[in-house]
Amino acid sequence: MSVHEDALAMRDDLIALRHEFHREPEVGLQLPRTQERVLAALDGLPLEISTGRDVSSVTAVLRGGGGGSTVLLRGDMDGLPVRERTGLDFASQTGDTMHACGHDLHTTMLIGAARLLCAHRDRLGGDVVLMFQPGEEGYDGARIMVEEGVLEASGRRVDAAYGLHVFSSDAPQGRFVTRPGTMLSASDELHVSVRGSGGHGSAPHRTQDPVAAISEMITSLQTMVTRQFDMFDPVVLSVGSLHAGNAVNVIPESATFGATVRTFSPESRERMRERSEAVLRAVAAAHGVDVEVEYRQGYPPTRTDVEETAFVDRTIHELFGSERHQTLPNPLSGSEDFSRVLDEVPGGFVGLGAVPDGLDPDTADYNHSPTALFDDAVLADGATLYAELALTRTHVEN
Repeated sequence: MSVHEDALAMRDDLIALRHEFHREPEVGLQLPRTQERVLAALDGLPLEISTGRDVSSVTAVLRGGGGGSTVLLRGDMDGLPVRERTGLDFASQTGDTMHACGHDLHTTMLIGAARLLCAHRDRLGGDVVLMFQPGEEGYDGARIMVEEGVLEASGRRVDAAYGLHVFSSDAPQGRFVTRPGTMLSASDELHVSVRGSGGHGSAPHRTQDPVAAISEMITSLQTMVTRQFDMFDPVVLSVGSLHAGNAVNVIPESATFGATVRTFSPESRERMRERSEAVLRAVAAAHGVDVEVEYRQGYPPTRTDVEETAFVDRTIHELFGSERHQTLPNPLSGSEDFSRVLDEVPGGFVGLGAVPDGLDPDTADYNHSPTALFDDAVLADGATLYAELALTRTHVEN
């Protein structure tokens, strides 16, 4: 039987496993129940398994024939602090946590790929590293696993790495999407605190008003984005938190705001850090207030290798037909810590539409929504793609 036929034969098992993960989501870097379930699902397979020192990660190595490449496949495992409102009969049973981003599907697909690779081990030209990662949702779990040595888990550095992410909207069910080069943005945070001198709202001339200053700062930052950055290398800055005062007739002593910053190149990312701080300090000086600026760098842009992406595209076409594939014309503004892996080794990243039948991809609830739905029908295809990428790529000598 082919890999895809084998995957379809285990479809019911994959669905049951995904539902188990979905019922008990865990958030962050410590996912003990999830880790235990992954280890149980891999039990009995000819894998060399290790767990993380400081996080609930699982790394499994499958040995293949000698002389070929070493390939890494990654599946993230963590959920989100979201109270589920899907109404599913396998909905989260853990209160305010939910697999709202589909990581339960990723973990299940990677387990399916492990089983497929073990069944077709005779086709492997090299070794495969399976990276079950916690803490993708803002905890930088990929960075920690890289620091703990996941890229060298087989005894030599991996030659190529591949990740996959499902979408609950935008892409039709079963549609694979890729993009060579920058596929996802960097994600950084800007935190600003302004301190002046408060007073009565009827006499602003006797104060140093932090509200007026912080309002101009936000406007100036938006103007800076449109006037100092190339529209073809875009920057997005969105203020999501703004706090000042408690009474309408009192000018407060301080005000704060926080913003998310998305950039698509290392150059714009660094320039954004430098220019935003310069603008904020200039506005503060003009208003006679003090400003504290904290620019927290998060995930870098997710940049795929051109040749590896072309290989992924060919594999998709051969397995499922060209009609199941789309090349994105522009990067997406979401962010991923798989970027940490792709900054170290060449590889590809694949999106997969998992919109349930009957829902319009253009209007379905997006990832992170408490009502986001993901179709089990894509599990076998995702596991198949993972496995075939490894089976084929390990025969390339590096």
